[in-house]
Amino acid sequence: MQCHSLAPVVPQPAVMRVLILGSMPGEASLQAQAYYAHPRNQFWPIMAQCLGVKTWPSHLPTRYQLLAEQGIGLWDVIAQCQRQGSLDSAIKADSITLNPILSLLEQQPNCQLIMCNGQKAGQLFKRYLAASVIESFPNIEWCVMPSTSPAHAALSFADKYQAWQDKLINFR
Repeated sequence: MQCHSLAPVVPQPAVMRVLILGSMPGEASLQAQAYYAHPRNQFWPIMAQCLGVKTWPSHLPTRYQLLAEQGIGLWDVIAQCQRQGSLDSAIKADSITLNPILSLLEQQPNCQLIMCNGQKAGQLFKRYLAASVIESFPNIEWCVMPSTSPAHAALSFADKYQAWQDKLINFR
């Protein structure tokens, strides 16, 4: 099945300090046309705790606005690919087309951190983009974070939250 990523959700130009990159949205997110839409994905609960939001809104545009107010943007490394199901392991490597992340970063000169949500996003970023980002934007740090996907059950919610909090705390 041919999959196409969602549009980036980013603050207005020059406001973004953190860009969170996934690999490619899962089926639930693609059907909903919304980032991290699978009900068991832990992204939104982790963000709520990291940002100190006691009552996390169910309305997606409001969630996106809360991230934008904190200088956080969302996108994916992959623009399109062939994949059956939602698992990153099902992505056909020879079908990958990348999103124009360098172009996005040019519009966001205050970006300081790229957080890859999970190993696949990190592997793809490292393989295809890291050298160009480092060369073009030497002040941007990048890292690979524990996946918030329900498929990544090796870490507890508390451990995932702590890893995300430890990284985000210096960039908000």
